[in-house]
This record gives sequence, structure tokens and C-alpha cells, in this order.
Amino acid sequence: MATNLAIDPDLLEHALEVSGEKTKKAAVTLALQEFIARREQAKLLDLMGALEWDPSYDYKAERSRG
Repeated sequence: MATNLAIDPDLLEHALEVSGEKTKKAAVTLALQEFIARREQAKLLDLMGALEWDPSYDYKAERSRG
């Protein structure tokens, strides 16, 4: 899908430098992938402390089942 964006040229140039990517498209794609990954990781952090663990659960015994 072709999309025209007005991106700050200095910001894009800096992204090219720090990413090591050779093209603007690759740098923007990588930036979007990393942005999405960080947001999804942040959602996981919200779950911290939200789950109750069963202290008697024996994960080693479960591994040896069937």
C-alpha cells in the first residue's frame, strides 16, 4: 500500500543512522515494528500482579505427564 507521509527529514536521517538500515522505507518499517512491540510489551506489564498463582502447582510434575 503506497502512502505519502510528511516526515521530518532530520528525524528520518537520524533514524537511518542509528538503525543501520539502507533505505528510508526499511528504517520506517523497523521503527513501526519496534513501536508496536513496545506498546504490546507495555500491555503485558499491566498484567503484572493481576494473576493469582497457585503456590502448590508443581510444573515439574506436569512436564513428565504423557
